[in-house]
Amino acid sequence: MNTVLNMPRFLLDDARALRDPYPVYRRLREYGPVCRGGPGQWVFPRHEEVSALLRDPRLGREFPEQYQAVSVGEGPANDYLRRIVVDRDPPAHTRLRRLLVKSLSPAMVRALREPIARLVDGMLDRFADERRFDLVADLAVPVPMTVMSELLDIPGPDRADIARLSTSLAQAFAVFIPPEKQREAHGAVVELRDYMAQLVRERRRRPGEDLLSRMLTAVKDGEEPLTDEEIIDNALFVYYSGFETTTNAIATGGDLLVRQPHTQRQLREDPGISGSALEEFMRYDAPIHATTRLALEPIDIAGLTVRKGRVVVLLLASANHDERVFHDPRRADLTRSPNPHLSFGGGVHHCLGAALARVEGAVVFERLVARFADIESAGEGVWEPSAGGFRFPYWAHRSVPVAVRPA
Repeated sequence: MNTVLNMPRFLLDDARALRDPYPVYRRLREYGPVCRGGPGQWVFPRHEEVSALLRDPRLGREFPEQYQAVSVGEGPANDYLRRIVVDRDPPAHTRLRRLLVKSLSPAMVRALREPIARLVDGMLDRFADERRFDLVADLAVPVPMTVMSELLDIPGPDRADIARLSTSLAQAFAVFIPPEKQREAHGAVVELRDYMAQLVRERRRRPGEDLLSRMLTAVKDGEEPLTDEEIIDNALFVYYSGFETTTNAIATGGDLLVRQPHTQRQLREDPGISGSALEEFMRYDAPIHATTRLALEPIDIAGLTVRKGRVVVLLLASANHDERVFHDPRRADLTRSPNPHLSFGGGVHHCLGAALARVEGAVVFERLVARFADIESAGEGVWEPSAGGFRFPYWAHRSVPVAVRPA
């Protein structure tokens, strides 16, 4: 193996200049299983190592407070990040996740398929006469946002404001944000916590069948129920994460239906592969390109010893294009099997809402090709660097205009 001095360097911050980082990922994979990152960081671009490290209990998600202070500064957003399930390690993570999984049960997710189909059909009805719409603004954004609002039973008049504030809060997940955006994120946390606290009080008085009511009553294996503070912050996290990743997956899939027309043919010939299609769209351009972990003890991997306290950067999107695992990775194949993509992560931090994202995405593409005989480009799409959220600092679809012909 080459010496550390000869290793290429990959910095997450540099990615904001890359509209298409996949050629860079390919060069990193060609070099070897590991490369240098920022100070005290190691970056892993290949599937074998990324998959193993996602499941390695010697890596944690609870970073020292000074790490978060560097990115978002001290304040409510910093405190919020230290309380949500995704940034906790066992045993706190184990307790939170068990209770959240109990609230968002597989049976509950399965029961959502028909309501989601009706929601999507209602949205597509509007375009039967217009014959053109934007796959991002008119479908990828409103579908998952509406689903999460319904799950938490957020009143209709409040939904636009909650979505806007959640987008501001999402900046807290960025590697680094400027001071003015830090203030915006902290302010959003304060407003959203106040709003969610009000909903919690209402649900305690009049519980329903919504996710928030389930979180208030979730108890498992004699564990302590969630505190109101834990419910408020994790409900906000579930709401945001429940639409942000699904929005990116639907936008990617819609773009591929236009740019790689064979994907439309595959779906039309066999509508039953809509679930497989969603998996391939998730693989092709992962909603979350990279995730970080902290070494809790020394780890020997790929001929390297990662010392305790070092940051490990796992390039999920690069691993999803590893030629050692995926044949012709730059071509979308909706029948790809097996498809061991890592877009939902792995190990104890496997995506909490994966089942819901799969149902939503599959229904969207199933209904889309059923309603329209042709889906073609209606102009140049728009890509922009992500201002925050899980996808930061990578570019994301902001507009995919299409022209359609009803079936």
